[in-house]
Amino acid sequence: MFVAEKTTGHLIEVLDTQALFDPHVHQVRGSLHYGEEAQDPELYEKSELAFPSGEALPVCWTDPDYRRRS
Repeated sequence: MFVAEKTTGHLIEVLDTQALFDPHVHQVRGSLHYGEEAQDPELYEKSELAFPSGEALPVCWTDPDYRRRS
């Protein structure tokens, strides 16, 4: 699954989608896709990621207490 860095718009291939969906995990391992080939995997803060369209990640992926905040 691909997401984008909010600041640059560069695509990140998320290597562990379970971590992306888990609101208790604040970082995901991914490979930056910029230039001619994917870079080595590194950790990215979920708070710095969005969908490639620019839409924010769902709150249920980033906030473990999202149900209490209505």
